[in-house]
Amino acid sequence: MVSALDDERLLLAGDVGGTKTVLALFARGSSSEHPLRSVTYDSRKSACLEEIIRAFLADESRSPASAVLAVAGPVVDESAIVTNLPWTFSASSIREASGIPEVLLMNDLEGLAWAVPHLGESDVFVLNDAPPTDEGAIAVIASGTGLGEAFITRGAGRTVAHPTEGGHSDFAPRNPIQMELLQFLSREFDHVSYERVASGSGIPNVYRFFRDGRELTEEPSIRERLAATDDPTPVIVRAACEGESELCRQTVETFIEILGAEAGNLALKVMATGGVFLGGGIPPRVLRLLETGTFMQAFTGKGRFASLLQAIPIHVVLEPRAALRGAALRGFASQADRATA
Repeated sequence: MVSALDDERLLLAGDVGGTKTVLALFARGSSSEHPLRSVTYDSRKSACLEEIIRAFLADESRSPASAVLAVAGPVVDESAIVTNLPWTFSASSIREASGIPEVLLMNDLEGLAWAVPHLGESDVFVLNDAPPTDEGAIAVIASGTGLGEAFITRGAGRTVAHPTEGGHSDFAPRNPIQMELLQFLSREFDHVSYERVASGSGIPNVYRFFRDGRELTEEPSIRERLAATDDPTPVIVRAACEGESELCRQTVETFIEILGAEAGNLALKVMATGGVFLGGGIPPRVLRLLETGTFMQAFTGKGRFASLLQAIPIHVVLEPRAALRGAALRGFASQADRATA
């Protein structure tokens, strides 16, 4: 169990997602790449985040003085709702459950954005090699369980990360097949957002459209694998990447096209001449398909602004714990501010 005394040298950082939650303990002033200890939990097997934090701290002899938690959902007035889980909590409920006196909640894409300026060459894959402008905004879009969006502004010696909930904006089809997709999903959902079609939870929706709406053949081997799992997305993605299934290939190709279009929308909205970073668990798994040109065609397909978008660098974030690192970096910055106050 943790002691009653807080250790000012310790920071608890967390990446709280709809599928998994990663908690890590960092020493003050240490590298965000090297936690003292980290544990990954299945979010769906826990009743609440407070339960996970108590389990993590039960194995610690010292209590951290502060915590920064990056949450996959909106954070308003120090309260959070996890979009793809039945979890709600607040900074005060975390303080009460953990005994940690200072708790900061932020959106997980804000956490990823905090990490972006600190990523090294080995942490990213270059999808569009173009020079960034020195003080241009940076767009961050992450396709994981859900679809998250954020952006970074730079200027006057300051870098500021801004969270959004842009992944829940209206899905705008770009061609006849996508219009059919929107009509198909509108019969099931009151609101069809980009997250419904451009995320890990959205890929099965696109798959059902091609299977049931367009009546593409579902291979028996794929059907068997889907029946044997609670998470169909890895099965669909793997089969598409390995060329096993035309149905899966069209599903993932459409997903990539829609993701590219929305990444281009975000780049235009924030004038992301500093670059676009694709995060989340899905893009690293479909790198070969991202390189085929489908993504870039959709990204740049903005009429008169195509040339502007062609000049924007695009990177895929390969570091799986980038949001966790961002939460730690945000915590280090807060510790430094308090030390100089």
